[in-house]
Amino acid sequence: MLIAVAIVAGMIVLLLALIWWAQEKLVYFPQPSPYEHPAEVHRIDHSAADGQPLLAYVVGDPATSRGVLLCFHGNADLAIYQVDWARQISRRTGYAVVLAEYRGYMGLGGKPTYPGIQLDAEAAYDAVRSRLGIDSSRIAFFGYSLGSAVAAELALKHEPRALLLKAPFTSAREMAPRVISPPLALAFRFISRVRYDTRAAVAAIDAPVWVVHGTRDGVIAVEMGRAVFETARNKGELLIVDDAQHNDLAGLGGGAYWEWFERALKQ
Repeated sequence: MLIAVAIVAGMIVLLLALIWWAQEKLVYFPQPSPYEHPAEVHRIDHSAADGQPLLAYVVGDPATSRGVLLCFHGNADLAIYQVDWARQISRRTGYAVVLAEYRGYMGLGGKPTYPGIQLDAEAAYDAVRSRLGIDSSRIAFFGYSLGSAVAAELALKHEPRALLLKAPFTSAREMAPRVISPPLALAFRFISRVRYDTRAAVAAIDAPVWVVHGTRDGVIAVEMGRAVFETARNKGELLIVDDAQHNDLAGLGGGAYWEWFERALKQ
């Protein structure tokens, strides 16, 4: 009996060690190559504080725009995929759009980690300020899915003009049971290096928080988007798109989706 207990305990310890070691692989899913850089889109090459090379795409003219929307994309996504979307945003709002990329994505070296992505977000903000010469009062943040947590954490350090979140999750701990089994999710609470807590972030910042979410989102439940909005200290506007899933909010949201952006950025 003691031997059986020891074997089970050893397997549990080994499994927990495996989860601890490989947890970034449960959170970050960089898209494989090949990549095509969009024509006629300005690219900024810059570096994070630890020397990691990074890039961002700039859509619109920051010098003549009403402001700059600094964007952080979702998990299995790339900044390059958002160029057409950014053109729509720029045309409708008068904002220039900066699409930030993370380490390990888009052919960039490095491995995406929680502290590494934090450095990448900070570097993107610094590039907008120093490379593009944009005053902090003219910068708004946007985050989609995983990027919503990245944008919210950055807002704790640098107050944006507005914080726009598309399909946000409340926290990494509360997301864990949705991607791994409940017993492992419970263990994840104690061994996780990934500490995203969007709900706590929006409760602590003064910038208006705007949230858009779909009712049929099977990746991040709409209840999480509602909870993030309800927790926000300064509420902007909550847009719930009926029947929209995680990746079709713009298509099903139609005019209401784009007008939500216009209102958020024209305040």
